[in-house]
Amino acid sequence: MNSSIAKELENLPEVSGVAVTTFVTSARQVFRNDLRSVILYGSGAEGRLRPTSDINLVLVLSSFDPAKATAVRSQFSYAQSAGRLTAMFLLESEVVSAVELFAQKFSDILRRHRVLYGPDPFAGLSIPRSAEIWRLKQVLLNLTLRLREAYVEYGATPERISGLIADSAGPIRSCAATLWELEGKAAIPPKEALAEFADSLGDGGWGEVLAHISETRERTLLSPDVADATVFRLIELATRLRTRAEALR
Repeated sequence: MNSSIAKELENLPEVSGVAVTTFVTSARQVFRNDLRSVILYGSGAEGRLRPTSDINLVLVLSSFDPAKATAVRSQFSYAQSAGRLTAMFLLESEVVSAVELFAQKFSDILRRHRVLYGPDPFAGLSIPRSAEIWRLKQVLLNLTLRLREAYVEYGATPERISGLIADSAGPIRSCAATLWELEGKAAIPPKEALAEFADSLGDGGWGEVLAHISETRERTLLSPDVADATVFRLIELATRLRTRAEALR
């Protein structure tokens, strides 16, 4: 593994670390001076990668050259299959706009990221409070609508519904962390923020719901009735988060 980024990837499973290192090395060779920075964010940056977790990168470029992008495809495909890699190819001229227009996503990136190559493109940046509130409400409503659709569509297939719960864990935890900070509290990890929010709702069996979410993150297949009930409670959780977000000013 390339020693320059090995330290930042030491908490990743070995196969994932190798996949990321190989891709970043290839991207540096192919994009050359066009590549400004490579940022790891999300659970991988936090050292909490789970079997169902994606490894998320942002590649900041001065320009997006189609020939160079084509040349890096094979290594990207390998990293996708071997390490569940996702990558955002962001121009340096787009950084400020992206942070504001995708405030919820970038609030999580600002909260949990590591620099694998180049300078930190997010150093000194902050998200306007109004943009963060607006985007938080939008993301939560969109999540609610998608979960309702999935409840109807996937309810008879526990494999797909368990996968949906696992995929929804990251966004809803991130929303809870953003809400927590917007309410003036000191930043805490997203998983803990969601637990604190659920605890604030009082005894409603939320501990069990959160436990089932964590189980799916470990690739545990929930029984059909438990999976259905967990999705329904996730819908309620997203709705209650949005209700609190609506009170923000």
